[in-house]
Amino acid sequence: MRTLITGAAGFIGSTTAELLLATGHEVVALDNLVTGRAENVPVGATFVHGDCGDIELVRSLGSFDVCIHFAGLIEPRESMEHPEAFFDNNVGSSFRLFHALVQSGVSKVVFSSSCAVYGDQAEMPINEERPIQPLSPYGRSKRMVEEGLNWLTSLGRISAASLRYFNAAGATLAHPERHRPEGHLIPLALDVAAGRRDHLDIFGTDYPTPDGTCVRDYIHVSDLADAHVAAIAALDAHDAITVNLGSEVGSSNREVIEAVARVTGRSLDVRYVERRPGDPAVAVASSERARELLGWRPRRSELDVLVADAWAAHQLP
Repeated sequence: MRTLITGAAGFIGSTTAELLLATGHEVVALDNLVTGRAENVPVGATFVHGDCGDIELVRSLGSFDVCIHFAGLIEPRESMEHPEAFFDNNVGSSFRLFHALVQSGVSKVVFSSSCAVYGDQAEMPINEERPIQPLSPYGRSKRMVEEGLNWLTSLGRISAASLRYFNAAGATLAHPERHRPEGHLIPLALDVAAGRRDHLDIFGTDYPTPDGTCVRDYIHVSDLADAHVAAIAALDAHDAITVNLGSEVGSSNREVIEAVARVTGRSLDVRYVERRPGDPAVAVASSERARELLGWRPRRSELDVLVADAWAAHQLP
């Protein structure tokens, strides 16, 4: 199967590309390298340096059986400061990509969406029937792309799966979690443990949670990669799929810090600061629909396991 992966030089995209190559796919890896790293693209993939919103470029790549669309800006906090960039990049580029794919006859799209579409929910876990009420332009941009895909599937143009990730984490030795700039809790905490940062900021201690800090559902990047392979197959039987991908276990920021200290054997200098806008108090998934439609279950998403995998990769040069 010939597969186009946008954002293939990123954390989740590169991990998924490697798995697809191992399962016999021909992979074309498209990335503009604004946030991705060329060295992340696995050997065996055909790398194309360019923007997924470049219609003529996408057309020039030929025909594909499926496109997995990862490319986009990912930081909710940044989106609160620069919403125009998120709507231009995440929404505008996505729609131009879909325009090119439809014209080229691509039949399947798997889209990297986010639990950020749900905003702040009072009851946990969150299933796919909950109201959509994003708190950030990032979350809204993901929802707008989902809505565009819904129109395309309803009109019979493509089949599409929107995968609403909760908090991607962990790593493989080939693909550590490294963002530019880094804004995710576990790699930031590991930087402190490794001596690359002098302290870790935790935003908010007065949330309505057991220890006052935000609670998140962490899902291993390898489990996410498995879900993308499963989604491709599931689109043979379904025109439209929207599912959550999470471990169904919530971990507070304090619990994550304790796990990092436990796994690394090192203490962390932690500083508690004011809340930041756009952060819901709790986000924990119900992944029941993913189990039913994709036949998918996470295998490596226990907190200590994914922290240990991230730490092993984090120590590599």
